[in-house]
Amino acid sequence: MTSLSRVAAKGEMKLCRHPRDEFTRIPEDDGPDGHQLTVVSDDGVVADGIAFTKITATLDINPIEDDDDDGAEDGVDDGRATWDSKLKFVLACIGSCVGLGNFWRFPYLCYKSGGGAFLIPYFLMLFVCGIPLLLMEMAIGQYTRRGPVGALLSLCPIFIGSAIGVVIICIIFCSYYNIIISWSIYYLTQSFRSALPWATQGLIETPSNCTANSSTQRYFDAVVLQKSDSIDDYGGMVWPLLGCVIVAWVIVYFSIWKSIRSSGLVVLVTATLPYVFILVFLVRAVTLEGAGVGLKYLFQPEWSRLLDVQVWVYAAAQNFNSIGIGFGSMITFSSYNKFSNNLLTDVWIIALVNAGTSLLAGIIVFSTMGNIAYELDCSITDIITQGPGLAFVAYPQALAKMPYPHFFAVLFFLLLIILGIDSQFATVEVIVTSLQDAFPTWIKKKLRRHEILAFLVCLFCFTLGLPNLFEGGIYYFHLVDYYSSAISLMYLAFFEVVAVVWCYGAERLSRNLREMTGKIPSLYFKYCWRYLSPSLILIITVMSWMDHKNLTYGQTLKGEDPSKALPYPTWAIALGWFIASLSIIPIPLCAVIMVYRAPGDTLWQKVKEASKPRVEECKKCGKSSHNPITPCHCHYVVTNCHEKVSPAVVSSVPRTSINPTTYVPPTGLLLAAQSELSSDEKNSSHDQLECELQQPSERQLQSEVPEKLDSPHPKL
Repeated sequence: MTSLSRVAAKGEMKLCRHPRDEFTRIPEDDGPDGHQLTVVSDDGVVADGIAFTKITATLDINPIEDDDDDGAEDGVDDGRATWDSKLKFVLACIGSCVGLGNFWRFPYLCYKSGGGAFLIPYFLMLFVCGIPLLLMEMAIGQYTRRGPVGALLSLCPIFIGSAIGVVIICIIFCSYYNIIISWSIYYLTQSFRSALPWATQGLIETPSNCTANSSTQRYFDAVVLQKSDSIDDYGGMVWPLLGCVIVAWVIVYFSIWKSIRSSGLVVLVTATLPYVFILVFLVRAVTLEGAGVGLKYLFQPEWSRLLDVQVWVYAAAQNFNSIGIGFGSMITFSSYNKFSNNLLTDVWIIALVNAGTSLLAGIIVFSTMGNIAYELDCSITDIITQGPGLAFVAYPQALAKMPYPHFFAVLFFLLLIILGIDSQFATVEVIVTSLQDAFPTWIKKKLRRHEILAFLVCLFCFTLGLPNLFEGGIYYFHLVDYYSSAISLMYLAFFEVVAVVWCYGAERLSRNLREMTGKIPSLYFKYCWRYLSPSLILIITVMSWMDHKNLTYGQTLKGEDPSKALPYPTWAIALGWFIASLSIIPIPLCAVIMVYRAPGDTLWQKVKEASKPRVEECKKCGKSSHNPITPCHCHYVVTNCHEKVSPAVVSSVPRTSINPTTYVPPTGLLLAAQSELSSDEKNSSHDQLECELQQPSERQLQSEVPEKLDSPHPKL
C-alpha cells in the first residue's frame, strides 16, 4: 500500500501537522490503476499536507515512472542514486581504503618503528581515532545525502573551505596517482615477454649496496622512467608511459561514468579479486627460503620504541592515510546510502578488514625481503624501503628469482593495478559528486549528463598529470606527493572535525545517528570525537612540522650513496609550498566570505550566523528536515517544496480556508493533479512556482463533504 507520506516525500520539504488535528485513515481496495487512500476527520484533516475541515478527501495515486527510483525505498526520492545493495557500498569503501599504501608504507613503518611493538600504537590509534572519525564522516554523508562540499555547507557553512580544500587535494592526488598505475601497466605488459627484462642483467652483489645496483633498479630508472639527472633537466616526454596513463584513465572513466551504477559493479571484482592474489602470494612468500628472517624483523618487538613520540605519530598518520580520513571518499560513498542504513556495522567491517589487509601485506613483503637478503647474502636493512622503490625495484627482484616468475609477475602487477584503480576512481567520484552538489542547476542545463561531467574531470586531471611523464617527471612526482599529502591533509582533517564535532555538535550528530539507525552512539564515540581525535590530529600536525625536512632527490632507496642526495632547487621548493597552499587557503578565505555575507549588525553576530547549521531541527521532538522516514509532526505548514510545475496543475489541487498563506502543495498531490491535465495545460508553466490561495466555492465544498461515518476508525 503506497502511503501519502511516501509520495509527498518526493519533494524536499518538511511536512507537519498541528497537534490538535486528529485524523483517521481508511484504506480502500487497491485497484488496477493505483491505490486509494481516504482520510476522514471530525475537526480537521491533513491529507498529505493539505488541511480540510469536516470533509473526506480521496486521492487516487497512480504509480509514477521514475528514471531512478533507487532512493524511494526509504521514503525519499531526491533524484540521487542509491546503492543497489549494502554489499556494494561496503566493498566500495574497502576498495577505497585498501590501496598501495597498505603494501608499501605499512610494512616499512612496522620495520622502522619497532617491529611488533608498532602494532600496539597502530591498533590503539585505530580504535581511538580511526574508527570514530570514519563513523563521523560516513554519518554526515548518509544524513545529508551530499558529498563533502554539500555536507559541510549544511552542517557548518563557515568551514565550507575545508571541504573545498578536500576537493582540491583530490584533484592533485588524481593527477599523479594514475602515474603509479601506468607504471604497473607497463610492467604488466613486459611480464609477457619470453624473459623478464628487469632480470636479464646480472646482480652486483655488494652487501652494502645490494638493492641500489640491482638490475631492477637500473631497469626502473633507465627504461621505465628514462630518468634524467636532476629536476632542472626535465627532458622529453616518455611516450610509452603516456600510452599507459591513457589506458589507466580510460579504465577509471568507465568505472565511474554511470556514478555508483557502474562503480557498484566494478567493485564486485576490484574489491574481492585482490584477496585471491594476496592469498596466493601469502602462501608463496612464507614458503621461500629466508622468509623467517624477514618475519623476525616485522614481528620482533623493540619495546623501547614505545617511548618514542614519533612512533605514535607514525601510527596515527598511517591510520589517517589508510582509512582515507580527510579525503572525502567515505562521505561521498555514504551519501548514496539509504537513510536508515546501519552505519555502525559498516564502520567496524571496513576498519578491521583494512587493518587485517595491512598485516597480511606486511607478512608478504617481509617474507619476500628475507628471501632476497638470503639470496644476496646481505642484511635486510639494506633492502627494505617504502614507496615505489618497494613495488617496482625490490619486489620485482624477488619475482625474477621465484619459480614460474612470469605467472607471479602478472599476478603482482595486476594486484597493483586493481588496488590503484579502486583508490583512484573513489577519489574521482569525490570530485564529480562535489561539483554536482555545488552547481546542480548549471550542470543539468549545460552538461545534461553525468557521463560528460565525469569525462571532463578525468580529462582535467589527466592534463594536470602530464608533467609526471617527462624524463624529469619522477622528481615532480615526489615533490607533489610530499607537499600535497604530507603537509596539507592533516590541516583539512582538523578543520573538518572542528566543524562537525564542535560547531555542529557531537550531541546533535548523535541524535542524527539515532534517527538513521535507531541507536545512539556510545560515550566512547562522543569522547573520541570531542577530545581525542582533534588532539591527536593537532599533535600529528605539530610533530610533522618539527620533523619537517626539505625534500631531496638522488637518494630514493635505502642502499644508495647518501652523498648523491641533493636538495631540490629553490624554485621547486616554492612550487611545492604553492601546491600545499592551494588546499589550505580556501579555509580562511571562505570563512571570511561566509561571515561577510551573513546577516547581523556586529562581527560576532555574523560569525554566529555563518556557523549555524542549515539543517533544521525541531526543538520539540528533535527530528530534522533531513529525515524522510519519520518527519516532524509538530506543525502543519509545508515549506521548501522545490518542484517546478504548471500553475494549471497548482490550481487543480483542492484547497480550503485552513491553508496558510505560505502554503505550497506537496509533490504527491501535484503529480497526481498533473496526470489529469492535458499536455497543453502542463506546458503553460513558470520556472518557479509562487502559489496564492484559491478558496473553493461553497458548491465544491458541499460536493466533497460526505455523510458522517458511524463506524470508528483507528487513529494514526
